[in-house]
Amino acid sequence: MEATLKTVIGGELVELPGTIAGIRAVLDEDQARAFDREIPHVPAAELPARLARWAMGGTGADREDQELFERLERGEDIGAVPAEDDRPEVA
Repeated sequence: MEATLKTVIGGELVELPGTIAGIRAVLDEDQARAFDREIPHVPAAELPARLARWAMGGTGADREDQELFERLERGEDIGAVPAEDDRPEVA
Protein backbone atom coordinates (compact mmCIF):
# COMPACT_ATOMS: atom_id res chain seq x y z
CA MET A 1 0.00 0.00 0.00
CA GLU A 2 1.44 3.36 -1.08
CA ALA A 3 1.89 5.99 1.63
CA THR A 4 -0.37 9.03 1.33
CA LEU A 5 -0.79 12.44 2.87
CA LYS A 6 -4.33 13.48 3.77
CA THR A 7 -5.66 17.01 4.01
CA VAL A 8 -8.90 18.90 3.51
CA ILE A 9 -9.14 21.23 0.54
CA GLY A 10 -12.36 23.00 -0.33
CA GLY A 11 -14.14 21.04 2.38
CA GLU A 12 -13.21 17.70 0.83
CA LEU A 13 -10.76 15.09 2.10
CA VAL A 14 -7.92 14.77 -0.39
CA GLU A 15 -5.26 12.06 -0.49
CA LEU A 16 -1.91 13.08 -1.91
CA PRO A 17 1.22 11.08 -2.65
CA GLY A 18 3.13 10.47 0.56
CA THR A 19 6.59 9.52 -0.66
CA ILE A 20 9.29 11.49 -2.43
CA ALA A 21 8.96 9.20 -5.47
CA GLY A 22 5.16 9.46 -5.44
CA ILE A 23 5.22 13.23 -5.29
CA ARG A 24 7.79 13.44 -8.07
CA ALA A 25 5.72 11.08 -10.26
CA VAL A 26 2.75 13.48 -10.35
CA LEU A 27 4.81 16.53 -11.33
CA ASP A 28 5.17 17.72 -14.89
CA GLU A 29 8.64 17.75 -16.44
CA ASP A 30 9.53 21.32 -15.44
CA GLN A 31 8.22 20.84 -11.91
CA ALA A 32 10.12 17.56 -11.55
CA ARG A 33 13.38 19.29 -12.50
CA ALA A 34 12.75 22.03 -9.92
CA PHE A 35 11.82 19.38 -7.33
CA ASP A 36 15.03 17.46 -8.07
CA ARG A 37 17.10 20.64 -7.62
CA GLU A 38 15.40 21.65 -4.37
CA ILE A 39 14.68 18.52 -2.32
CA PRO A 40 18.24 17.19 -1.86
CA HIS A 41 19.21 20.49 -0.21
CA VAL A 42 16.28 20.88 2.19
CA PRO A 43 17.26 20.58 5.86
CA ALA A 44 15.78 17.44 7.41
CA ALA A 45 13.64 19.41 9.87
CA GLU A 46 12.00 21.29 6.97
CA LEU A 47 11.53 18.27 4.69
CA PRO A 48 7.97 17.24 5.73
CA ALA A 49 6.58 20.74 5.18
CA ARG A 50 8.42 21.17 1.88
CA LEU A 51 7.21 17.79 0.59
CA ALA A 52 3.64 18.64 1.60
CA ARG A 53 3.91 21.92 -0.33
CA TRP A 54 5.06 20.06 -3.44
CA ALA A 55 2.36 17.40 -3.02
CA MET A 56 -0.37 20.06 -2.80
CA GLY A 57 0.99 22.04 -5.74
CA GLY A 58 -1.86 21.58 -8.20
CA THR A 59 -4.72 21.20 -5.75
CA GLY A 60 -5.89 24.77 -5.23
CA ALA A 61 -4.80 24.69 -1.58
CA ASP A 62 -2.59 27.76 -2.07
CA ARG A 63 -5.54 29.72 -3.45
CA GLU A 64 -7.71 28.62 -0.52
CA ASP A 65 -5.01 29.68 1.96
CA GLN A 66 -4.54 33.03 0.22
CA GLU A 67 -8.29 33.71 0.38
CA LEU A 68 -8.28 32.92 4.11
CA PHE A 69 -5.34 35.26 4.75
CA GLU A 70 -7.10 38.03 2.81
CA ARG A 71 -10.20 37.58 4.96
CA LEU A 72 -8.06 37.77 8.10
CA GLU A 73 -6.39 40.95 6.82
CA ARG A 74 -9.84 42.50 6.31
CA GLY A 75 -10.66 41.65 9.93
CA GLU A 76 -13.37 39.13 9.10
CA ASP A 77 -14.47 36.68 11.75
CA ILE A 78 -13.44 33.31 10.32
CA GLY A 79 -14.64 31.28 13.29
CA ALA A 80 -11.22 30.93 14.87
CA VAL A 81 -11.26 30.15 18.57
CA PRO A 82 -8.62 31.72 20.81
CA ALA A 83 -6.31 29.36 22.62
CA GLU A 84 -7.02 29.00 26.31
CA ASP A 85 -4.66 31.02 28.48
CA ASP A 86 -4.88 28.55 31.35
CA ARG A 87 -3.56 25.54 29.48
CA PRO A 88 -0.86 23.66 31.36
CA GLU A 89 2.63 24.18 30.03
CA VAL A 90 4.19 21.24 28.22
CA ALA A 91 7.61 20.36 29.55
